[in-house]
This record gives sequence, structure tokens and C-alpha cells, in this order.
Amino acid sequence: MHNAMADDPDPLKLARHVARGCDKAVLAVTARADTPEAGAAYASLVQVAFGHDGAPVLLISTLADHTKNLLADSRCSLLFDGTHAHAEALTGPRVSVQGVAEKIDAQTQAGVALAKRYLARFPGAEMYAGFGDFSFWRVAPARAHLVAGFGRIKWFDAFALDISASGDLAAGEADILAHMNADHADAIEIYATKLAGAEAGGWTMTGIDPEGFDLRRQAQGRSLRLAFDAIAHDPEAARVELVRLVKRARQAAPDTAA
Repeated sequence: MHNAMADDPDPLKLARHVARGCDKAVLAVTARADTPEAGAAYASLVQVAFGHDGAPVLLISTLADHTKNLLADSRCSLLFDGTHAHAEALTGPRVSVQGVAEKIDAQTQAGVALAKRYLARFPGAEMYAGFGDFSFWRVAPARAHLVAGFGRIKWFDAFALDISASGDLAAGEADILAHMNADHADAIEIYATKLAGAEAGGWTMTGIDPEGFDLRRQAQGRSLRLAFDAIAHDPEAARVELVRLVKRARQAAPDTAA
């Protein structure tokens, strides 16, 4: 069983949902001029988190070829593969996001917030974040391409969500996560098992944004994405959506869990 977002008629919301549900992506860049493959496409695997607007966030090293290439040409593309639950992969959704990679200033409030979101999703990366050659980067998304199965293909000229009215939710995110993980672990488990069809045990909430929230089972390195029915621009609206989803999960048939 999957979150109802899979059937959402808004293809742009679906594209962001698919991307946000992936904790890794294929990063494609252009090989720099001082390499034998200059000008050719270069692809690598990266772990990805997201800002509240859906912009991808990376933690990468200057020793890596993809970072050296980005420093020479910041244009890039990220492929997010949401096809894992499909027996025939090409019937499942995937999203390519084109944009410009920008190194995050870790001294700014916005930079600190993005770093915290990344490390909440990947706590094991905290040791690398302290190394001198590692930095957080944000991909400012431009165009995006959704393939949601045969015949469901669409380009978007803009990918990011307008979060100009969502400051309250961003400011309250840490408190919401602490509260949910400390006091509502049972709700988190049934989100994972009843709404996402995942196995039980060890799920925590690692992020919440206007369109939904992220769960992770750290021991297995598995992430899940659950979508809200309505945009939540502040903590109270998010609470309403969380309650709505937990009620739906509790009403689900017992055999919906994997």
C-alpha cells in the first residue's frame, strides 16, 4: 500500500513527492576542461535531503570529481528514482531536476537550517560534515521532468514550492520532530506500516514541510515519504494534517502492512 499522493492529479505535486521520497539520486554534471573526458557527461551517486521548498541539499567533498566539476560548471541534473516498488521499473515514477548547484554558507541562518535537515535525515554524515573538505550544497531547481509511467510525461518550468508563507512551520520543525518522536512513536509506526506498507520497528520522523513529512528507519537506511492532503504553512496546520493521517492509518485494515 502506498501514500495516496501516487494518485494525485497534480503532476507537479507528484514530482516533488517522488523526489522528496528518495534519499539518494544520480547527480549528472559536465566534466571539467582539465580532464581527458572534458565536456562529457559525468554521473555519480549522492545522498540527498531537501529544503522546505523541495530544493535538493547535498553534502559533498572537494576531493570528489563531481564537486570539482561543479566548481567549474555549476549546472547539474539530479535523477530521483521512485520505481523501486514496481515489478516493471519503467511503469514507475522518476523525476529529473535540472538546476544550478550553490555552496551553502554555513554561517547563515538559512545555511544552518538546511544542514540540520540533512543531518536529521543522515545522522551518520555528521562526522563528515566536520571535515574541512566537505561542504553543504543546495541545488537551485530550474526545470524538472516527470515520467510517472507510460504516457504520463511532463516538463515543468519551475520545481520548487513557494514557501514565502511557511516561516512558522520551518521555525517550529525541530519542536514538532522532538514531540512526535518522543511522545507519538506509536503514531509514527502506524504511518509507516498502515499508510506506506512498510515493516514495523525503528521508524522516526526526520523532517516535516508544507507538503508532508519524512520517516526513516536508520538501522536499515530506509526512508519513507508521506504526503499531506492540504498544504500546511504553520505548526497548527501541520498538526491537523498529522491527526488526519493517523486517523486514516488507524482505520486501515490490519493486513495493509507489509
